[in-house]
Amino acid sequence: MSTTSPSIGAKIGVIGAGAWGTALAQMLASDGRDVVIWAFEPEVVDSINSDHRNPRFLPSADLSPNIRATGDLADLEEIETALVVTPAQVLGQILQGLTKPPRDLVLCSKGIEAGTGRLMNDVARAASPGSAVAVLSGPTFAHEVAGGLPTAVTLACEDGHEQWERLSPAIARPAFRPYYSDDVTGAEIGGSIKNVLAIACGVVEGLTLGQNARAALIARGYAEMLRFGEALGARAETLSGLCGLGDLVLTCSSSSSRNFSLGKALGEGASAAELMSDRTTVAEGAHTAPVLAELANRRGIAMPIVASVDTILGGAPPRKVVAELLARPLKAEQTGG
Repeated sequence: MSTTSPSIGAKIGVIGAGAWGTALAQMLASDGRDVVIWAFEPEVVDSINSDHRNPRFLPSADLSPNIRATGDLADLEEIETALVVTPAQVLGQILQGLTKPPRDLVLCSKGIEAGTGRLMNDVARAASPGSAVAVLSGPTFAHEVAGGLPTAVTLACEDGHEQWERLSPAIARPAFRPYYSDDVTGAEIGGSIKNVLAIACGVVEGLTLGQNARAALIARGYAEMLRFGEALGARAETLSGLCGLGDLVLTCSSSSSRNFSLGKALGEGASAAELMSDRTTVAEGAHTAPVLAELANRRGIAMPIVASVDTILGGAPPRKVVAELLARPLKAEQTGG
């Protein structure tokens, strides 16, 4: 694999050079500091270093020359803070490849590990027990962050204010504003579930069911998020903030969302298997839906929208699944399901 050493003195890095990882590296470099970014693909490493561009994942951005890419995890030995932006299902594997884990791991991947049902913070602690874990989540489109447009996020720190005092000045920029939380579980659950609900909203769009249906789905999906989150110890106020409701509204309302776009294609009649095999970027909600549906069923948590997305991803006709969802028994709004 092609490798290029990072700029000497880089103390902050990004692990994963997809659209979101590249955008975060661009944001971090916006004040002139050196940033190292690890990419799996040799051609991405070469393009970032030679042309200051990532045409495969973020073609709209002209990248700062302060960003240096590498394909060798050993080049990250000197960084103190790593923003981890790998696909959720390989996060543990990649972290285990770090030769010297950084002091702080800031998890920016959203999902639940298939097979184990673990949240990413649990995966990270097992893979890199010497690092303190934080979660960065909120309503963010990569191209807007890379373009310097105003963005606000939740930065949830497991070590509380001491970790926040280290990380907030390292991450905050004039157009990128983190808000403090110590509810790591809530930040992760909001980001994971909103991806599944964005697929559902895309299906509604693809079936041309209208804005009323999408608004209802967002509201009822948010109720599912609250039920699941509170069952796992998340706080309702966390899920009502940027990393929950804020992220949900954004990704359920725009084709810039990979998950929304996937759902829209499903609603228009495309095959789930074909869509998943042909996508350059990862729609994490497609991986999260089956494990989330299983966890909810095991715990007795009513999540009919999540279950419906899982059924559609399994090959069921979207219009039939929506009809069955609408045919559920009538009940009070504040009761489960």
